[in-house]
Amino acid sequence: MNYRDASKPVSERIEDLLARMTLPEKIAQLGSVWVYDLQDSLAFSPTKVHERLKDGMGQITRIGGGSILNPQQSAEMANAIQAYLIQHTRLGIPGLVHEECCSGLMALGATAFPQMIGLASTWMPGLAEQMTDVIRKQMRAAGSHEGLSPILDVTREPRWGRIEETFGEDPFLIAQFGMAYVRGLQGENLSEGVMATAKHFLGHGISEGGLNCSPVHIGPRELRNVFTYPFEAVIRESKLAAIMNAYSDLDGVVVAASKAILTGLLRDELGFTGLVVSDYQAIQMIHSYHFAAPDLLEAACRALEAGIDVELPNTQGYSEQLCQALESGRLQIETIDRAVRRHLQKKFELGLFERPFVDSGRVREVYDTADQRAVAHEIAAKSLVLLKNEGHLLPLKKDIRCLAVIGPNADRARHLLGDYSHPAHIENLLFREPQLADSLGQGVEPGFVSGSIAIGSLLDAVRQNVSADTRVLFERGCEVDGEDCSGFEAALAAAREADIVLLALGDKSGLTLDCTCGEARDRASLGLPGVQQELAQMVLQAGKPTVLVLINGRPLAIPELVEQTPAILEAWLPGEEGGLAIAEALFGDINPGGKLPVSFPRSVGQLPVYYNHQPSGARSQWHGDYADETVRPLFPFGHGLSYTCFGYQNLRIEPQTAAAGESVSVSLEVENVGNVQGEEVVQLYTRDRVASTPRPVQELKGFARLPLEPGEKRRLVFHLPVDLLAFYNEELNLVVEAGTIEVMLGSSADDIRLRGAFEIAGEAEQRIAKRAFTCPVEILG
Repeated sequence: MNYRDASKPVSERIEDLLARMTLPEKIAQLGSVWVYDLQDSLAFSPTKVHERLKDGMGQITRIGGGSILNPQQSAEMANAIQAYLIQHTRLGIPGLVHEECCSGLMALGATAFPQMIGLASTWMPGLAEQMTDVIRKQMRAAGSHEGLSPILDVTREPRWGRIEETFGEDPFLIAQFGMAYVRGLQGENLSEGVMATAKHFLGHGISEGGLNCSPVHIGPRELRNVFTYPFEAVIRESKLAAIMNAYSDLDGVVVAASKAILTGLLRDELGFTGLVVSDYQAIQMIHSYHFAAPDLLEAACRALEAGIDVELPNTQGYSEQLCQALESGRLQIETIDRAVRRHLQKKFELGLFERPFVDSGRVREVYDTADQRAVAHEIAAKSLVLLKNEGHLLPLKKDIRCLAVIGPNADRARHLLGDYSHPAHIENLLFREPQLADSLGQGVEPGFVSGSIAIGSLLDAVRQNVSADTRVLFERGCEVDGEDCSGFEAALAAAREADIVLLALGDKSGLTLDCTCGEARDRASLGLPGVQQELAQMVLQAGKPTVLVLINGRPLAIPELVEQTPAILEAWLPGEEGGLAIAEALFGDINPGGKLPVSFPRSVGQLPVYYNHQPSGARSQWHGDYADETVRPLFPFGHGLSYTCFGYQNLRIEPQTAAAGESVSVSLEVENVGNVQGEEVVQLYTRDRVASTPRPVQELKGFARLPLEPGEKRRLVFHLPVDLLAFYNEELNLVVEAGTIEVMLGSSADDIRLRGAFEIAGEAEQRIAKRAFTCPVEILG
């Protein structure tokens, strides 16, 4: 049979296989099934498998993420499922196993990396590639083939619970991390790689009211100038394999049912040629959530016609009922064949027909190794953002007489993890499907590290870092959420006894009702949850030097606490090595060098707050500020301090005039003028002051994280492509316009150290074929 002949071209194999398939076999390739629907307790169930897989199956949903199988057991389960599909279905088409991998493979025993917003705070896209190289190896070893990441949503809405899963507010920064993430996950080619799935196409991160799946209001120019940019970057530069649709309706149209968005914009404009998978339940939601289809069958037909090729996480709309639509003429067989072709294409590219099985005996060789933990540690260490350090309180001395560690995030290792970690999702599955307790295992919270990776808390790491003579007092004070203040007095007593107070406050991330950030955990306010702010203010009354460590998933609007607290370290959700990395930063073993990938608002009433606004934005004509509040953010995009200081000098811009298709060299010298080694993220911003349509007051176009010893000076050269300044004009043409471009270099969007300019020459408006996505940087001695 030609489709089994690996020497034949993939296109020929697809057509040969498609010609042999019955309609039920084709429809089966459009669907998916949860792993627990193929199990009795934790075991492979021949009865359930035959019931659900007799005609084959497109995808298997989360063998690791939907169970408490360890890596070897996951590989054995994957092999058993593949053996059935290959040996007991007519055509022997293997299944494609997908998993979540936002901050590491979401499976028992896999490396738990920092959440995405922390990764973005490193401003080192190369670390994203290192991270996903680990994820790729772990996924492939366990028999999985598609990762449902990265999130490329440009988010300007911190109330949205999923902001923690994003790379922040800037499309250029997101694109750099997205391209690196996809490169590492997909590898040199898909035969040894894992399909990356960029999501959520499109606009999901700027929903109405910050509510998950709410409507999105974006016009066609802003949509293209801002929100498509990271997606187009990973499509064109990293050969992205898969896309997942957004749940929301965009400008009044349900994305999952929109051919204009999922085919016209995605494929025809942006050049995507891969697989489109549905977000979980998104096809059903066309009918049941948006009320844009009278029934599930019509919703399925609309989604297929729009361009969604595979339904996840289980088959509902893309079922045998599609036969009715074909018989009635509502749906054409060509529409089904198109989706099946795309799915088969990826199965062939992944090498599943030649290598459907994995060596389950060797899986543990690529799980939780010292090298993998070192990558997790480096990302956690580089992600830390020093927001404030009044009086150089940090770093602390290790021989402190008495240190009080206070707060609900001090002793809970679980709280170091993001919402798409394995413990968070097992909690959610047990919450939504309590009947799965027997198969998934009970007692997730107390036993979440059992048989898995060891995760130490911040309190553990602090005790390990101080001297043997230091007394470490601990009081939780309160829970992350809730109104119980009964622990306040004990916390205050500990603070009074100590020389230094360490406050560990923030969120618990996840999807269940006890979580304060994560998917579907949106918030109307942006203060600390529960009574944590009251706890902090009471502890501050002790009058002791206090360090606030934020372990949280979203930017917080806490201006009063920021004003009162001398030192603040933003740790985000730093993963399995996060407690150790935080302690090392507090005691000076590492020097924090991260920068914010999002702006912090002062209050919810300011929202949206983002740096790259239009000239008329972020001000009230004509006084500027609100009547009761400044328009300035609490902390600006790109902000982050260090235990040392950096000087900027000797800006050169050459040539002074350039045209579309050319580049401009922007160089400067940066010097460490302090007493300790440190790392500075040098940020290059531009502004097109006068254009045919209003352009942002600042746009990030380049950056580099530069390590420097005390007294060391190095020159950076940014090779800025003129085409990186292109935008979509009023007619939706991609253009570069002649005129003056301001150049700004600094330590944050609000801390500009050097300024210059150059001219774009040529015709007033020059149409270009495609956008540029990178600004190469040289670091010279």
